Amino acid sequence: MTARAADLHQAPDYGRAFALWRAACPADWARYMRHPFVEGLRDGSLPQTHFLHYLVQDYLYLIHYGRAWALGVVKAQTVEEMRACAATVHALIVEETALHLRLCADAGIDLVAMQATPERRENLAYTRYVLEAGYSGDFLDLMAALAPCVFGYGEIGARLLAEAGDTPYRPWIETYGGAEYQAVCRTVGALLDQALELRLGPDWHSLPRAGQLAERFTMATRLEGDFWQMGMEP
Repeated sequence: MTARAADLHQAPDYGRAFALWRAACPADWARYMRHPFVEGLRDGSLPQTHFLHYLVQDYLYLIHYGRAWALGVVKAQTVEEMRACAATVHALIVEETALHLRLCADAGIDLVAMQATPERRENLAYTRYVLEAGYSGDFLDLMAALAPCVFGYGEIGARLLAEAGDTPYRPWIETYGGAEYQAVCRTVGALLDQALELRLGPDWHSLPRAGQLAERFTMATRLEGDFWQMGMEP
């Protein structure tokens, strides 16, 4: 079985929209899931310098990603959507960044140094794409652009948690493969499915709008792959 076929076969259950959009971009999704950076995390072969470079950039990424989720509160149609977006902002800014700060501090990189690091162009391209999707589009545009990060890290984390042996990147793997983050993926998946049905109806997947949203998901997936590649190039 090819890597692409394996990835498509082992899709986690994060909801209907995720399954459809994931299946619509098999090559880009496989590149994201099986990038050499990811495989280096799995078997421990990724140089620490590459990992730390990625962590610092990902910390900067999470700041803008948190802003994009905060924009979801503005774009939301229901109080439940507002609550979900607000809770995600808290999880990103308070909980997920804590992992980055701890791992970098263990390697001698403090917060001042992290904040002073220039954003790489891949980081700029990705974060501004997501923010622009929210600024110029509606709640669904924003969610489609946000989704590959949430679901992709969940899928990667779950696979590596099952496959990885003795690797120094175990804390990262356990964070994204663990029960708490997997629950986040399922919650966001339910939020996305409910938002689509609320705005477009139960047959939303047959409408032209569905293709436009899938294209947003695909572009964000491509940018995720580029972000891994940036991690290989300190």
